[in-house]
Amino acid sequence: MITKRPSHERGHFDHGWLDTRHTFSFGRYHDPRHAGFRNLLVLNEDRVQPSRGFGAHSHDNMEIISYVLEGTLEHRDSLGTGSLIRPGDVQRMTAGTGVTHSEFNPSTTEPVHFLQIWITPEEQDLEPSYEQRTFPPADLRGGLKLLGAKGGRDGVVSIHQDVKVFASRPAAGTRIVHKLSPGRHAWIQIVEGALDLNDHSVSTGDGAAVSDEVELRLDAKADSHFLLLELA
Repeated sequence: MITKRPSHERGHFDHGWLDTRHTFSFGRYHDPRHAGFRNLLVLNEDRVQPSRGFGAHSHDNMEIISYVLEGTLEHRDSLGTGSLIRPGDVQRMTAGTGVTHSEFNPSTTEPVHFLQIWITPEEQDLEPSYEQRTFPPADLRGGLKLLGAKGGRDGVVSIHQDVKVFASRPAAGTRIVHKLSPGRHAWIQIVEGALDLNDHSVSTGDGAAVSDEVELRLDAKADSHFLLLELA
């Protein structure tokens, strides 16, 4: 079963300094029909204006992943981490027992565009930690590139949950086939482009929940960029 989540149906708020779209209930946006999918709780698409950002605030018991699409995101936290996250970078922060952090656009001229993903951890009250890795766009061409998984094997970010996060940048005309084991689910998020997903059309900003499918067939109808989260 594949259930499409059209881009235009997402929660949308334009705060001037922040233009944000919420795939699932978040903050002031509440929709009981869209309150996460499996262990995927939040998927926000944010655009932050130059020299603006999110001030220091706290989280706990959450795996938080940031995936920058355009521009630069500056991160600081109570663990002592200070970093710049650019396109191709994946940030994972385990909030665990509690962490305070801020995210800021350090550019004075260019906005930053990124996805923020929250995944519920398999254990409560983990020790807070931070990790960041770079995946050059060329590595995403053609097939699926693993960005994060439980255990962090093979140079990917470590996620404290039974989840795999993939990304791909297929050229028009490319077909990608991904097998799902029994009991596994998936969420597809289209960053840019257009795909046929098992004959369902999805394009920029759309998402799709996948359950009870043995095989995913992703046919790129244009040069595209998407994430695939495989979930328990």
